Amino acid sequence: MPRGNQSHITEFLLLGLTSDPKWQVWLFASFLAMYLVNVSGNSVIIAAIQKDTHLHTPMYFFLSNLSFVDICFTNVIVPRMLANMLSKSKKVPFAHCLTQMYFFVTCAITDSFLLAAMAMDRYVAICSPLHYTTTMSPKRCLLLVIASWVVSHLHSLTHTVLMARLSFCGPNIIHHFFCDVQPLLTLSCSDTSINELLAFTEGSFVIMTPFVFIIVSYVYITRAVLRVPSGRGRYKVFSTCGSHLTVVALYYGTAISVYIRPSSTYSVTKDRVITVIYTVVIPMLNPFIYSLRNKDIKQALRKLTRRKEYNK
Repeated sequence: MPRGNQSHITEFLLLGLTSDPKWQVWLFASFLAMYLVNVSGNSVIIAAIQKDTHLHTPMYFFLSNLSFVDICFTNVIVPRMLANMLSKSKKVPFAHCLTQMYFFVTCAITDSFLLAAMAMDRYVAICSPLHYTTTMSPKRCLLLVIASWVVSHLHSLTHTVLMARLSFCGPNIIHHFFCDVQPLLTLSCSDTSINELLAFTEGSFVIMTPFVFIIVSYVYITRAVLRVPSGRGRYKVFSTCGSHLTVVALYYGTAISVYIRPSSTYSVTKDRVITVIYTVVIPMLNPFIYSLRNKDIKQALRKLTRRKEYNK
């Protein structure tokens, strides 16, 4: 298309999950409920960990940070989606779209690195318990969290800058409920080969490196657990990893199926459903996954409840 004939788009239309008014009401109520459960559940986990000194350990330090990221993750997407459902105009300015994409990618990658840090914590606790205090010192744990945020922001900034240099001169309809990388790339009339190459190589690296680290950690953890003589002892040791493994399986199972593949295989309907799972459902489930089978968290929640009742 000649350059002179191009009319550059300054805003997009976010179609959301459906245009059917009947479904809109049901979806609004469902996502509002999940949003409230997510924010309140993760906030309670953070408060319980902060108030109970017995939970001031590396594992729960990472868990509280994960809960904070999950709150940010959902706040980046759900409020905008709910407002979009109530509004007749589905328009989103290009700058707002880029901002949402930036913070979405940042939260997603930070989640990934925090899960890897939690795997490292379990590896050291089970495989090298005598060195646990020195290896997982408060300073080192803080540095791991800071590094997770810094790397995530740099990764997201790279994607956002490359996206901002693209031209959008054709259709402006995004068949999604938020501004994700792939839906935006499909609308660009510029050469997106650099963006796609970066998403598939560097993007795969920042997602798969923590995942491979987690897998390797659990291989060593499994070997150490199998050396425990009694079956009850093996269960007790490995049970401390159950919640983390569940979250890892849910998060990476959905994220990899969406992002670690060529853009030519992009499917609007399939990817929207999978994206709902790891952006809304999993962050909502995390507080339940980590509290239902965790005696320490349950006890901390009881203490927090008693303290609130006493203050009344």
